[in-house]
Amino acid sequence: MHLHRFHGGLDLPGHKAESTAGGLRRLPPSARLYLSVLQHAGLPAEPCVAPGDSVARGQRIAIAEGGAGADLHSPVAGRVIAIEALPLPGTPGIEVPHVVIEPAPDGALQAQPALPEDADADALRARIRDAGIVGLGGAGFPTAGKLAAARATLVINGAECEPWIACDDALLREHADEVVRGARMMARASGASRVLLAVEDSMREAITACGEAVQAHGQDLVELVVVPTRYPEGGERQLIQVLTGQEVPRGGLPRDIGVIVLNVATVRAAWRAVVLGEALCERVVTVTGPGVARPGNFIVPLGTRVCDLVAHAGGYTPAARRLMLGGPMMGTALPHDGFAIGKTHNCVLVLGDADLRTAGDEMPCIRCGDCATACPSRLLPQQLHWQARAGRLDEARGQGLFDCIECGCCDLACPSHIPLTQQFRLAKGELLARDADAANAEAARQRFESRRERLEREAGEREARRAARKAAASPDAVAAALERARAKRAASDDAGDRP
Repeated sequence: MHLHRFHGGLDLPGHKAESTAGGLRRLPPSARLYLSVLQHAGLPAEPCVAPGDSVARGQRIAIAEGGAGADLHSPVAGRVIAIEALPLPGTPGIEVPHVVIEPAPDGALQAQPALPEDADADALRARIRDAGIVGLGGAGFPTAGKLAAARATLVINGAECEPWIACDDALLREHADEVVRGARMMARASGASRVLLAVEDSMREAITACGEAVQAHGQDLVELVVVPTRYPEGGERQLIQVLTGQEVPRGGLPRDIGVIVLNVATVRAAWRAVVLGEALCERVVTVTGPGVARPGNFIVPLGTRVCDLVAHAGGYTPAARRLMLGGPMMGTALPHDGFAIGKTHNCVLVLGDADLRTAGDEMPCIRCGDCATACPSRLLPQQLHWQARAGRLDEARGQGLFDCIECGCCDLACPSHIPLTQQFRLAKGELLARDADAANAEAARQRFESRRERLEREAGEREARRAARKAAASPDAVAAALERARAKRAASDDAGDRP
């Protein structure tokens, strides 16, 4: 298969070997699990349990209202201890409800009846929706919604997004057969006639496992494609361009060019939901970095706190300096390790001094253009930098600010060490907040206009009633009423005089 290149990107040293040597390890449930009702793109789910309730493993504990989001299920059998508002990583000042569960030593399992892999597309999508499946590559879009409209090409994304993250590599090494069988099933659910399983050329053991799985389960439909290891090739737009030569239009989505992209872990979770009746209750997480004693890839129950996960990886080393959820490029720095793992969290990274830039070493932009050369979204980061610094956010929006995937390539390429990605992230947040304020103001205006129209309508109706009463009380109306009364009495008298 002929491969293409995406614009920009960087060749970065890999750090997967540190965590992949020990294979997949299963993490036992912690003493308490903290499950956020917002583990997806969309609106928070509504808890459907209460403190004191007993729950089974796989039982639905929060429901996405109106289909905008994904249901949440308990990873363990146990008891609901509390429902409390807690912050999410990277959202200071914003809290969402968390269902807190205390596991029971022996508890029930709640699973759906198995469906055949060749069930009709509607049944497959319904089961995937009921299982709470979302994109496990990081975006968290509900998978059933992505499958709703037919696409010609289905891309199964096994290209990692960051050099330190190895959860997909570890998953493919041990469960490539389930991924390939899931790919066939997802092609049926989406109507795709072409399936491309993309794996990085540095993932040698995963490539071998995928090749064997394709030979056994998907030779007639699934094509294994080995792609170069170049950051950020795991981004869906970049991967689509490498595989097809097509570019997703600015402001558009892959579906606009007939493509759907699903992460390998998402596909496996969907297969298990259909064939085994399992809800999405756990995921693979890479725990790595010089600040961790025993890096590895762990099968983690959702709701496990970062501190419990790090403890299972041997705890922190003296080198630990910065804790991150995600990789060093696109991840979120954490102020503490009390946050819980959700569906979209694929890595816990603990960096040391050698991995960090010196604080305060930013220098003025020299207009070298290196950031534009490295940008995979074909943006001009230096222009966005100037617009953001000057507060001209609308101009930055017009120049493609929201097309920035926050990969951090511009930061690494910048000789002046300007924190460009951080600026763009803050500018996006300010614009989103401003848009939300404008939407709220417009909604308030519409409510005011509706109220004014209602009051005017009611006033008009009252005036009409007053006019009707006034007309009824006019002299002519009184005379007419008296005449009608006299006529009625006369008719009554005549009836009484008849023999």
